Amino acid sequence: MRPTRSRAAPALINDDVDFDRAHTQAPYRVRFEWGQSGAAALTAPGVDAAVVVDVLSFTTSVSIAATRGVTVYPYRWRDAGAAAYAMRKGAKLAVGRFEARSATSGAHVSLSPAAMERIEGVERLVLPSPNGSTICFELADSGAAVYAASLRNAGAVARALQPLLADGGTVAVVAAGERWPDESLRPAWEDLWGAGAVIAALAGADVEGISPEAQAASNAYHQIATATEQALMTVASGVELVEKGYRTDVEAAARVDVDDVAPRLIEAAFRA
Repeated sequence: MRPTRSRAAPALINDDVDFDRAHTQAPYRVRFEWGQSGAAALTAPGVDAAVVVDVLSFTTSVSIAATRGVTVYPYRWRDAGAAAYAMRKGAKLAVGRFEARSATSGAHVSLSPAAMERIEGVERLVLPSPNGSTICFELADSGAAVYAASLRNAGAVARALQPLLADGGTVAVVAAGERWPDESLRPAWEDLWGAGAVIAALAGADVEGISPEAQAASNAYHQIATATEQALMTVASGVELVEKGYRTDVEAAARVDVDDVAPRLIEAAFRA
């Protein structure tokens, strides 16, 4: 979510990392972890699907874009190759929300859910972000089916996953999180809630094999399920955005199950 980071996010996949089997949650069919390292740990032994959650704001923006027929290409944040990548894809390159506000031209598309609700005339979009987009970009080669989930489309994503789970498949749900100034992971509770919403929907459909970590995320969502807007407005990430003039982004992200889309990463792009 934070578009003011000056350094590129580190690569997710590190072939030299040997994750302890215990930390892969291998006995369970629905798993949960945090951030880039968590995504790598859960997909290292191989899972059938990975669900990335970045509520403020990458996956929320993807959900909104998908309802409007926009194809979204994830990409690494602060990567000098983004413009050339967008050109190769015939896509428009989005900028961070703060960069869009400071730009002299109003033609920019930004990493903003509220702005995505107003997008017009764009069919393909490269949408970099420091956390959610970077994780999705790196997971493209993991072998797992990658979905973008948020509070807005948690139910739709859960429905898309149910046939896979009914067939004995496994799902890793990843809360993207944020970063402290030293680049370490800052757990972002809005992402925990978004991940929990997906897991809660799966549990409601009688899916079994939910890990303790995933159950804890589901429990966290249930605690705020009847007051999601208040929760997002008062959590640290939401307060940050409201104070910087982006209240409408938080409002857009707080709407539960208003998008009936399950964007899946196919050939490097999210499509409905």
